[in-house]
Amino acid sequence: MLILGGTTEASALAQLLADAPLSATLSLAGRTQNPTLPPIDCRIGGFGGAEGLAAWMREHRVTALIDATHPFASRMPFHAAQAAISTGIPLLSLLRPAWQRQSKDQWLEVEDHAAAITALGAEPRRVFLTVGRMELAAYATEPQHFYVIRSIDPVAPRPLPHAVWLTGRGPFTVESEQALMAEHRIEYLISKNSGGSATEAKLIAARMLRLPVILIRRPPRPDAKHVATAEEAIQWILCIHGLSS
Repeated sequence: MLILGGTTEASALAQLLADAPLSATLSLAGRTQNPTLPPIDCRIGGFGGAEGLAAWMREHRVTALIDATHPFASRMPFHAAQAAISTGIPLLSLLRPAWQRQSKDQWLEVEDHAAAITALGAEPRRVFLTVGRMELAAYATEPQHFYVIRSIDPVAPRPLPHAVWLTGRGPFTVESEQALMAEHRIEYLISKNSGGSATEAKLIAARMLRLPVILIRRPPRPDAKHVATAEEAIQWILCIHGLSS
């Protein structure tokens, strides 16, 4: 098996496969410093597009491909789909569900970061920005806002002049998210709709504080059979290899 990872679900699947009668490799893009490595073989770095991925799978005699990349991965899911078609290797998408609006949420859902910036308006705002360090440069076009920025790894260089820089890895608690928003007098939360429980507390805290949320929709993904959990993925893997009970 080859798992295209970088998510909690990919790590959970790697844990399950460690005890399965099958060999598997988890592939990480290498964007996160000091990642938590799985109890199976691991490779770090790109493949060189869909053709490189297909060549790697042929060379290593891969029998199943699992796309467990981040919901906001824009290229790798399409590379995986193309490589699966060219090699005839079965493909499964392991994708956690998106967050769903609750009755008291004040969400404005937008297509991309440019739309999120426009939604803030020209008046200076105090913004809790949790979109990942790779996307921050887009917000430098509106430097009048004050941003509280949280990322897994430190940000360097720092493209925003008026900001507090925090590092942290979920899961976070609702209480700590409320305290952070209150401490910095946050007026808006901007986030990508990544889904999952590790960072959902910020949305619950915003709901309780009656704060507006600008939520960026997920990008399109190719058509593929998909499941939402590692447990469903392992059942699919065992089934296609004739190992299911």
